[in-house]
Amino acid sequence: MRLLRWLIGALLMACLVALLVYRAKDPERLALDDTARAQAPGSFVQLAEGRTHYEAAGPDSGRTVVLAAGFSVPGYIWDSLYQGLADSGFRVIRYDYYGRGWSDRPDTEYDQDLFVRQLAGLLDSVGVRGPVDLAGLSFGAAIVTSFVDRHPERVRSLMYFDPVFNTGRPLPPEERSAWAWNVHMVLRGGTEEMASGQRFDFLHPERFPDWVARYRAQQQFEGTRESLRRTRAAIEVAPHQDELLRKIGGSDRPVLVVWGREDQVAPFETSGSLLETIPHATFVPVDSAAHLPHLEQPGVVLPAVVRFLRATATPTESSR
Repeated sequence: MRLLRWLIGALLMACLVALLVYRAKDPERLALDDTARAQAPGSFVQLAEGRTHYEAAGPDSGRTVVLAAGFSVPGYIWDSLYQGLADSGFRVIRYDYYGRGWSDRPDTEYDQDLFVRQLAGLLDSVGVRGPVDLAGLSFGAAIVTSFVDRHPERVRSLMYFDPVFNTGRPLPPEERSAWAWNVHMVLRGGTEEMASGQRFDFLHPERFPDWVARYRAQQQFEGTRESLRRTRAAIEVAPHQDELLRKIGGSDRPVLVVWGREDQVAPFETSGSLLETIPHATFVPVDSAAHLPHLEQPGVVLPAVVRFLRATATPTESSR
């Protein structure tokens, strides 16, 4: 009995130590409340599933361009193109998905339906009724593809930047339960790996020294890592988007594809199959750039995007 009591005590002590270590290493210590939101640039709208953070720039009368971000980096991932398009006379909107940046972390499924509802609700809330030019970066390509399928009348043109579409990627074992995911992210260094790993989106990460620190800012808010886990889980069971892409390829909607030649996340070689599916797309391969060509080569990407948008303008828009 003495040995049993000793073993139980040792187990309880080990659990207590593990809990203390977990809490000490867990970066999610802040609630995303009004006090926290006061630090954010831009604006917020209350949508069905929660508050959404967005920024808008450019003249109110300009043609509306909406920028949908990647898997986990908030809307600031569009820096340079966002401001460049605004300076070129377009009305530009970028926003944070649920579970990212300054937007809420609702307790729900993070599937394509959620992100489509969020984008539609955002456009309604800011008074954008007519069709927009819609850009999707990386995972954002999957979102804008789903959006145009459900709301074709709201999209004038599509722009894909180093796209990643729904492919049903199997989940790693550590992502199959919230408990295992938390242990991996907090105790085994997954949180820091996710932050520092953002550097590999660049060919030259040394040119963006604050990129990892900017990413860590969202990791302090409760619910961030679970939102990402649920998004990955939804991707695993989501239907492939091959048929949706074929529909886009068979339509007359203008499409722009921008791709960094050194991309390791969405390898440049895969651009061939997308261009076969959407043969009328305008293709802009970008030298000396990885997964974020608009940031690494803004002097190439911004003029290409502006040319594409102006080439697809109506006579009224062209005269503005």
